[in-house]
Amino acid sequence: MDKYIPVVVIKEIGEVDKILPALKANGINCAEITFRTSCAEEAIKLASEKYTDMLIGAGTVINAEQCEAALKAGAKFIVSPGLSVSVAKICSEKNIPYYPGCVTPTEIMQALELGITTVKFFPANVYGGLKALKALSGPFPQVKFIPTGGVDRSNIDEFLAFDKIAAIGGSFFVKEALEKMGDK
Repeated sequence: MDKYIPVVVIKEIGEVDKILPALKANGINCAEITFRTSCAEEAIKLASEKYTDMLIGAGTVINAEQCEAALKAGAKFIVSPGLSVSVAKICSEKNIPYYPGCVTPTEIMQALELGITTVKFFPANVYGGLKALKALSGPFPQVKFIPTGGVDRSNIDEFLAFDKIAAIGGSFFVKEALEKMGDK
């Protein structure tokens, strides 16, 4: 897994060929394409087939049906805003990394019971940011976090300096990459 996981919202399929090359040019070889739009499945399929040197995953996966569709389209990892037991089971059976959103000790314990040791911490800024992650790391030293939401260039280095951070997720990576390419 890359240290940076761009959260990519594809509204029109043509955006795949604009956003993914921009990310690659910016040194990022990973994309979490969200299941928030009608063309998400098609975008994951295109990205997986065309950008084979990138790690393409599906984000905002909230149920088993979306998970199956994302995996069929070629997603190599699954991210959810919360914890879905049905998604966790599918990913476990297919040996696909699953990063569920977990912000409370109870949710983290549920993830651990499912064999998950890396979780998304979303929205990080609302749930206490780095201070909360450090507090949660006390009782859960085996857990790594992917903070998303409220992480940006102003605080990314602080997060990355903490050894319990597996990666940083965010849509700001896409915005930065497109701006560097002269596109908005």
